[in-house]
Amino acid sequence: MSAVSFPVIGGNQPIRVVQVGAGGMGRNWIRVLTQSPDVELVGLVDLNVAAAETALEEAGLHGVIVGTNLTEVATASKAQAVVNVTIPAAHHPVNVEALFAGLPVLCEKPVAPTVAQGLALAAAAEVSGQLLMISQSRRYYRTLAAFRADLARLGEVGVVTTEFFKAPHFGGFREEMEHVLLVDMAIHQFDAVRYLLDRDPVSVYCEEFNPGWSWYSGDAAATAVFEFEGGTRYVYTGSWCADGLETSWNGSWRANAAGGSVRWDGEGDPVVERVAASDPSGTPGGSVTSDVDSGEAEEIAGALAEFVAALRTGVVPSGEVHSNVYSLAMVEAAVLSSSTGAKVRIADVLEAAYVDAVRTEARTDVRDALEQWGSPLG
Repeated sequence: MSAVSFPVIGGNQPIRVVQVGAGGMGRNWIRVLTQSPDVELVGLVDLNVAAAETALEEAGLHGVIVGTNLTEVATASKAQAVVNVTIPAAHHPVNVEALFAGLPVLCEKPVAPTVAQGLALAAAAEVSGQLLMISQSRRYYRTLAAFRADLARLGEVGVVTTEFFKAPHFGGFREEMEHVLLVDMAIHQFDAVRYLLDRDPVSVYCEEFNPGWSWYSGDAAATAVFEFEGGTRYVYTGSWCADGLETSWNGSWRANAAGGSVRWDGEGDPVVERVAASDPSGTPGGSVTSDVDSGEAEEIAGALAEFVAALRTGVVPSGEVHSNVYSLAMVEAAVLSSSTGAKVRIADVLEAAYVDAVRTEARTDVRDALEQWGSPLG
């Protein structure tokens, strides 16, 4: 893969943004875009124009250009960037259209339905020269950042665990999905552990099952053991039909390292217990509450803030597509392991996806870029 670079947007005026998608999550993004002083929502694209107009009316917005065609709306509104809030199946075509219209994109997770499409989008970002960043909103918690900082001070990490137990009755498509927990939710925790460790996964062994009382058609519970670079193990255990004693939506976390342990309930401040010899101040070990920076934007507002900062400075954001593909690869590898009963190497998933991406890519320039990689692991 090529080194990441993209144009910087100068000046001090708000960045002009077109949003694609006006559904439920689209309404959340309209609110966040409207509240940010760093951007201006100038266009809204949706196949249902009436729904888009209603969303704008509910937000009290006027003068925003509405249409069904991204390129037309972006041109008419003189947009400088795109926020993609479409369904996952539409992520690839919308992102490609925006990138080759000369517009950087902030896209809702997942980058695409498959790792192969994710790799194709990474190549498209290279060819177009534009930034494609994926909004993994659960990276953006002040307390998670504090957890990461605390863990980094404890030296070599041995094991990280996440317990995720919720019992949502969504209705609709989720209750009919295959691999519903892994595909629709676990990517949040998988991405968060990559952020926490600042390393990429090597392999996974995963088992899925569906409790007898489950209201889901597909497996709603899973346990996965990942090996990361350096030998750290990450153990994820979760269920979406777990009434009683539910965890937060971020899950309940614990990490053990050479210098002690950190615990985070997914919402409040992390708690650290250090081994006395590991404390550089020479003070005894013990449980302490972490210091938390209260000034950072969180969730999708945090993703937007990092996207804007990247466009202003040229600094590559943490959710840039080349890196984010590894989070989706963790999901595909876990599903494959569960389906086959075997341990799966992440590199094998990426290599197979790469072959598929080259084989199926319709754009000659993007296919040429993919072929020049030689491997997705370069």
